[in-house]
Amino acid sequence: MTVTTARQKILNQLTKLGPASPRDLARTLRLSEATVRHHLRVLASDGRVTPLPSPQQGGPRGVGERGRPVKIYALSPALAGDNLPALTSALLAESTVPMETLAKHILDASAIGNQPLTRRLTLLVEKLNAKHYQARWEAGADGPRVIFGRCPYAAVIEAHPELCRMDASLLSNSLRMDARQSAKIEKGRGMCVFGVR
Repeated sequence: MTVTTARQKILNQLTKLGPASPRDLARTLRLSEATVRHHLRVLASDGRVTPLPSPQQGGPRGVGERGRPVKIYALSPALAGDNLPALTSALLAESTVPMETLAKHILDASAIGNQPLTRRLTLLVEKLNAKHYQARWEAGADGPRVIFGRCPYAAVIEAHPELCRMDASLLSNSLRMDARQSAKIEKGRGMCVFGVR
């Protein structure tokens, strides 16, 4: 069994059965416990699985078990999936709230204050990165540019391109300048670029 196949089988098993110990996974998959532990460590470092709290922290422990607590692993919330894209899409379809108003609720610009422009840009990037934009700013010939390496709305952006207007409004409100989008992430590739004047 290849490394990729073993890891995929572990992920499939966690999807089917829910949280499990390395011992349970080893038995089910007919692998050695050491092999399963190794793959779980790699999957945890990649963020694909999450170790649950140990028994000392209130996690599960077998009746009458002694010694080291048994680690239990589960799929990470990102892989487990949710219905947030469907809910978000439905709410946006029914909403009459202007994107400019929505932008004010997404990011509070009041903390950025009356700082010099470079300080405002730095504070804005910190706030955007806390919201998973992978943002940065750089100087440009026509003024600063704010660049998003990731779209946190990727799951619904294709059906709701108005979210790009919300992002432009969010930048304009925070910087008290006009922000216009000049490039967009398409199908998970590229970057969103906003010129600020």
